[in-house]
Amino acid sequence: MGSGTSKPIKNTNGSNRLSFRTTSFPSITTTTTKQSIVPPRPKNGERETFTAAIDQGTTSSRFLIFDKSGTPRASHQVEFEQLYPHSGWIEHDPYEILKSVNECIEKATKEFFDNGYEAGDIKALGITNQRETTVVWDTKTGKPLYNAIVWPDTRTARLVHELRRKEGSERLRQLCGLPLSTYPSSVKLVWMLRHVPAVQSALKNDRLSFGTVDTWLLYNLTGGVKHGLHVTDPTNASRTMFCNINTLEYDDFLIDWFGVRGVKLPKIVPSSDPDAYGSISDGILAGTKIAGCLGDQSAALVGQCAFIPGMAKNTYGTGCFLLYNTGYEPVMSENGLLTTVAYAFKGFKPVYALEGSIAVAGSAVKFLRDNLGLIKESGEIGELAVKVPDTGGVVFVTAFSGLFAPYWIDDAQGTIFGITQYTTKEHIARATIEATCYQTKAILIAMEKDSGTALHALAVDGGMSNSDVCMQLQADIMGINVDRPKMRETTALGAAIAAGFAVNVWKEFDGLKDINRDDHKTFSPTTDEGTREKWFNLWSKAVERSRGWVDNDATEEDLE
Repeated sequence: MGSGTSKPIKNTNGSNRLSFRTTSFPSITTTTTKQSIVPPRPKNGERETFTAAIDQGTTSSRFLIFDKSGTPRASHQVEFEQLYPHSGWIEHDPYEILKSVNECIEKATKEFFDNGYEAGDIKALGITNQRETTVVWDTKTGKPLYNAIVWPDTRTARLVHELRRKEGSERLRQLCGLPLSTYPSSVKLVWMLRHVPAVQSALKNDRLSFGTVDTWLLYNLTGGVKHGLHVTDPTNASRTMFCNINTLEYDDFLIDWFGVRGVKLPKIVPSSDPDAYGSISDGILAGTKIAGCLGDQSAALVGQCAFIPGMAKNTYGTGCFLLYNTGYEPVMSENGLLTTVAYAFKGFKPVYALEGSIAVAGSAVKFLRDNLGLIKESGEIGELAVKVPDTGGVVFVTAFSGLFAPYWIDDAQGTIFGITQYTTKEHIARATIEATCYQTKAILIAMEKDSGTALHALAVDGGMSNSDVCMQLQADIMGINVDRPKMRETTALGAAIAAGFAVNVWKEFDGLKDINRDDHKTFSPTTDEGTREKWFNLWSKAVERSRGWVDNDATEEDLE
């Protein structure tokens, strides 16, 4: 984990050489899965201590129960339907999300009980979630007013182009840490207010409740319309563009600028808190305390125990996200990165991070599987890619949702360059993997510029990191070692840690220093600097040529 104390500290010397570490995210799966990992508890009368986590991701939900060493004892996962009403639109049914979470809780907990444990052995559970995905519901009935608009959805491209010309837009990034793009929740909510009559009516009648997925789950798990809590944590609130990045409270200028005055926003409470999140209201774990909440990428940072400024994590999930701990002060990037909240535990100062966000990573593999039929299972992509020594000149810019950090090109779309009669599906598979690796390299270059620190190793985790081929390509493209832990469920582990801290399962960050430290695998680069530079220059050329596919002079109706 690095030398020195593992308690969060402020980096007071800008010249310090900082060390990076990284982590991860849900694996790429296509079916309901169940994992039983360790034998039942000993029958000596001593009761073990457990924490649990709801991990609600972009394509699946899961529930995991961890022992105090961070080992999963029970797990269940359910993949749910992705809705694509129009090109560039991505939606989820809010009830389907809730249903999948409840199913995972029930089945994983039954497995836990079958191994001799009881509900009371779980001291608390945490929630981690896809972040910018936006849900609205009727305050009086508790019913959703529209499908959830998912974080990579691009229907707001024209709206973003319009808002960038609005007076005061230059103030947004300094206030909330995020650039104006299709990514945050704010523009999704504004789109609904413009286009969905039920949302307009609810606002007019003072019945419009808003939240990200964590808020929707917490509201329903704690009682829904009867007595459900309407809360969120700073890591999620900081992704809405309504929250001031310095005060971690809603900002009046931002609320009025986006025109959402009157919308019922969730109360912002600490990421780890014994009382703020209430308890499960019914079901197999009724009465179990909810004590932690973190957006998925912050949860991965916590799960990787990256508590020291200069430590980082990289997550390969549906998208790909690298977070770098900057300590107690928000740092505004000059190189296309986001400023976000790493975590904010009750009793500790909030900790901030720089983030590089890639919209498409594992979802590109899913695209090859579901849309093009090039593979039957996601895991086959590595097998295809390794059959060819290179991409044969093919470059795939996977800009299905535009390009996020460090480019922020909203008018880009997915483009494949260099196809010839020589091109095979193996070349396209390899180019798909390389697209994520090149974007990761671009983020690391930006992060090194902002931090003044060269990265010497990258710790990784998440779905695509399960592939040795993917990780070897990442090492070859970056020219540094890639370090992968054996247990890669660090997103869920981070949420469980947040909950455990709240109820004193752990009291100090030093108590986490041995979690998930065993059996790492290192991938070392096999390329020379000249080759890497040549490859990256070709990628950069392709990125420039992917611009302009979305007509920003079109009307919103044209984009629909």
